[in-house]
Amino acid sequence: MTQRADAPQAAVDFNNEDSNTSANPTFEAVLSARLSRRGMLRGSVGTVGATVLGSFGVTACGGSDDEPAKLGFGAVSKSLADVVSVPAGYTASVLYALGDPILAGASAYKNDGTDTDFDKRGGDHHDGMEWFGLSADGKRSDNSTDRGLLAINHEATTDERLSSYFIHANGGTSTLPRPASEVDKEVALHGIAVIEVARMAGKWAYSTNSALNFRLTPLSAMEISGPARGSADLVTKYSPTGTLTRGTLNNCGTGKTPWGTFLTGEENWFGYFTRGAADDAARSSDKSVASLNRYGRTQGAASRHGWETGGSADQYQRWNNSKTGSSANGSDDYRNEMNGMGYIVEIDAYDKSRMAKKRTGLGRFAHESAAFGQVTAGQPLTVYMGDDSRGEYIYKFVSTALWNAADANAADRLAVGDKYLDSGKLYVAKFNSDGTGQWVELTVANSAIANYSAFRFTNAAEIAVHTRLAADAVGATKMDRPEWNAVNPVNGEIYFTLTNNSNRRLEPSGSSQMGLDAANPRAYTDMKGTTRQDGNSHGHVVRMKDGTSGFSWDVYLFGAEAGADKATVNLSSLTDDQDFSSPDGLAFSKSTGICWIQTDDGAYTDVTNCMMLAAVPGQVGDGGKKTLAYTKADGSKVDVSTYVGKTPTPETLKRFLVGPKGCEITGLAETPDGKTIFVNIQHPGESTGMANVADPTKYQSQWPSNAGYGAGKRPRSATIVITKNDGGVIGS
Repeated sequence: MTQRADAPQAAVDFNNEDSNTSANPTFEAVLSARLSRRGMLRGSVGTVGATVLGSFGVTACGGSDDEPAKLGFGAVSKSLADVVSVPAGYTASVLYALGDPILAGASAYKNDGTDTDFDKRGGDHHDGMEWFGLSADGKRSDNSTDRGLLAINHEATTDERLSSYFIHANGGTSTLPRPASEVDKEVALHGIAVIEVARMAGKWAYSTNSALNFRLTPLSAMEISGPARGSADLVTKYSPTGTLTRGTLNNCGTGKTPWGTFLTGEENWFGYFTRGAADDAARSSDKSVASLNRYGRTQGAASRHGWETGGSADQYQRWNNSKTGSSANGSDDYRNEMNGMGYIVEIDAYDKSRMAKKRTGLGRFAHESAAFGQVTAGQPLTVYMGDDSRGEYIYKFVSTALWNAADANAADRLAVGDKYLDSGKLYVAKFNSDGTGQWVELTVANSAIANYSAFRFTNAAEIAVHTRLAADAVGATKMDRPEWNAVNPVNGEIYFTLTNNSNRRLEPSGSSQMGLDAANPRAYTDMKGTTRQDGNSHGHVVRMKDGTSGFSWDVYLFGAEAGADKATVNLSSLTDDQDFSSPDGLAFSKSTGICWIQTDDGAYTDVTNCMMLAAVPGQVGDGGKKTLAYTKADGSKVDVSTYVGKTPTPETLKRFLVGPKGCEITGLAETPDGKTIFVNIQHPGESTGMANVADPTKYQSQWPSNAGYGAGKRPRSATIVITKNDGGVIGS
């Protein structure tokens, strides 16, 4: 999620959260190339779907001498225009935007700041989403291509200082205390939405009054499931038994289970809570303080929106994470409330009557997406996840239960989730310098965890709640903001976007800066106008090949400007049709095998708005060695060697979409035939000054109203639908 570059110092910048002060190693070097046999998808993109069986299974690829598939569209040029640009022969239309009514009682959206009832409307900052097909009679249909449900994350809301100014008539209140009426609107903008969509007479639309539509917000009751259920760490005034919590928050990446439920990741939730300046002493500096600090809430920390000042009712006071009560267990206050956030949440998109479940077995951190590995009958299920904060880790969960194919169509889908997601082993990744790595199980049976001096673990529930500290204890490898991850349906390899790192240096100084290594070999100065951007401002994409004894890995793509030095910056030799910065969203088409890469960028936005690229990737180890030569301030020479994936061609990587001004491109869902994709445009116009909310001529963006969608001119996050004009497969 992008934060305003001009935000005042008091504002919370989630992506700069840097609470990992452990001595664990950073992502280390590949020292030698280890070329694996070629195993790419073959033939044309339009026919690749024939090699993919079902939603999670794969078949063998073609012969080793075949050429990889080729992308069949013309690349979209970089653009600063306030429009959505797609290739010639394609159409992009707005489907569903912030404020759109989805439940009875909500009127048409006026988009002037006077609208209310946001729990009945589309939320803000559309993010990850998944498709759930519907038959003609409104039942689950995994093969449906014309009717379905979209489950959509509404991550956050645009703010400059406290107030979400585009949804208040006068911009709202930017000082404390906040009016309850403003807080109520802003809280309801967060969470998830499930909406029915259908194609009729060749055009897609969402249903404003479908009985299947629903919203979940930060006030919706949710069940705690898995090893932390009933834990002392989850006891609150709201749930003295520690079995329930209220709501889901800052939902970013997503996942879809093999049994047809929606997974949503709670990402940067910590910034919504405040802690008193003397809270450490109030807690007698017990081990809860160590965890709060490790999760970014030091005592005296201010909240992002000041929701705790909306009144004395519990719905406001829950955002105060201080120990204010006299009970020993926290049943009279919200000292443990933050422990109820930070999980993968499972939701049955087909059944709004079912309470969502927080799957604590998958760990607690700044979750992005949750991607299932290859699914095989009689084998456990594997889920891959990343922790999106600077210096955090990559995880995987392996179920205790072995996959039974009959569970794919079970009537009680959340009961299947209980079976596979509540019991299993949670691992964290350690990357070795030889291009291999190990998964280290997080368990109290590991003496490094049981005897960890920073936080003495006693049971599995504590590992589920305080996962970061357990990963610290075993020496996991620090990564540069592991964002989304996705699994290649052709060969099962796992891809992670690592967005950027402004603290990478040839000669680091201070505790926050990091030196160069083979997997993080770049430190350069990128000029944005007259502003210096030092470090690795453009990010990269890492891929992993899992095995029985660990994993192997390399770097698939390095983000860079096309004109940058190919010896030290543009290591993937990107062209004008391929260059990008700050990869974030990531998804593989299960129909075509295309890898979609989306950006959330602030470094290259003087040249182009954020974008989405299409790629036909190879496999781990298909590239070669490159050596970067640096000169230190004292004149001494330093060589840093790295291994880069095979150089993309114009047919295997190109830009597909560029968004409007100020936006992030995020989230992708597709119909099973690959002929329709849905993409989210998040926070267009986010750099508009709050003082200019009454003057549309000063908005950074007026999208989507300038595309003919909806009332008013205030910019709105929205879902778009993209089809090919000839009715063909996207990307062909």
